[in-house]
Amino acid sequence: MRTSYILTIDNTERYKKQLLGWAQQFREIVFLDSNDYHQQYTSYDAVLAVDAFTSIETDYHNAFEELKVYQQTTKDWLFGYLSYDLKNDTEGLTSNNFDGLGFPDLFFFQPKKLFLLKGNQLELQYLNMCDDEIEKDINSILNYKLEDSGISSPINIQQRISKEDYIVKANDMLAHIHRGDIYEANFCMEFYAENANINPFYTYQRLNAISEPPFAVFFRNYKQYLLSASPERYIRKENDKIISQPIKGTARRSMDEAEDKRIQEELYNNEKERSENIMIVDLVRNDLSRTAAKGSVEVEELCGTYAFKQVHHLISTVTSRLAEGYSPVDVIKTTFPMGSMTGAPKISAMNIIEKLEETKRGLYSGAVGYFTPEGDFDFNVVIRSILYNQLNNYVSFSVGSAITSKAIPEMEYEECLLKARAMRSVLES
Repeated sequence: MRTSYILTIDNTERYKKQLLGWAQQFREIVFLDSNDYHQQYTSYDAVLAVDAFTSIETDYHNAFEELKVYQQTTKDWLFGYLSYDLKNDTEGLTSNNFDGLGFPDLFFFQPKKLFLLKGNQLELQYLNMCDDEIEKDINSILNYKLEDSGISSPINIQQRISKEDYIVKANDMLAHIHRGDIYEANFCMEFYAENANINPFYTYQRLNAISEPPFAVFFRNYKQYLLSASPERYIRKENDKIISQPIKGTARRSMDEAEDKRIQEELYNNEKERSENIMIVDLVRNDLSRTAAKGSVEVEELCGTYAFKQVHHLISTVTSRLAEGYSPVDVIKTTFPMGSMTGAPKISAMNIIEKLEETKRGLYSGAVGYFTPEGDFDFNVVIRSILYNQLNNYVSFSVGSAITSKAIPEMEYEECLLKARAMRSVLES
């Protein structure tokens, strides 16, 4: 059982920074921030969950079944992540590429302390075992002193795949497409730094300020960190409604308002970019149909153009109604990994991705989010993100693009560099 307490906040932007700064004392942290980005589907402007009462941590073997038991037994708020390599739990797939991070494949925890911000109303939900700490914590957060910067060592970022190798591999992907093995695949590459010492809290603050995305995340599990500026929702459940919002299609922003509008219009009308999106919409429709009530899968929006601080994107919204007999985890298991980060057909694309990429994806292109006590959930797609293992001082971020029959490898490479710009500038500055 939880004790609830409502508080009115004067300066929400400052309070969110104080809240996350205060939270650094805890071993487990999930902070989610919408950055006030306008969204049709949303519950809170920001959420903080800290201090595990119970948790689950496992590799991919039987992971979804263990998560289902944990969620159904706990029937409380749960926060955590699903790594891309959970694909190996649902299909006959493997992950044998290099892994410099060493994160578990799945991690969720039941927080002792929970903060839910909507407008200027903050709701605190504390487990009864610690509800006597509410007043002390409120005062500690309000009195938390924010500093301007954190100490980080200079970062020497390296590229796992060179431009020349990327073009060779992208052409290999095109050969698979021309043979009919697949018709789209998301091909990714890693940027990394060894012997890196960063301050996760301030690195996140800088990344979020550059991007201001709708699905920002600060995640900590002891010495393992995710600092995410994701613009993409993976999947959401509201009662019996399921919502997926895949992103496919990217274009740069311009400081010139007229040019920026022209770029956005060109993106919307670009045949190659639209085909990327529509192919994944078809895949998502098929994935949702596996747990959907008959005839309930709908495309609410196709290839809508959305502007973010760094880029423009094409985003589609696909929905369904959950059929009786399926659990919340069943919905995730039958749609994971998300189509926007795999390709189509999904299993063939994942096999080819494993052969051509050189890094185990891990949490990158997985998902972070939460379950409510009622069994609703909301998960993002882990992209535009910095991953950091403080135990071995390894920093990593990956980027990718969709390869279709119309792809030009050199242009796909430039798209990857565009997507990498925010993370690279934060780490190198």
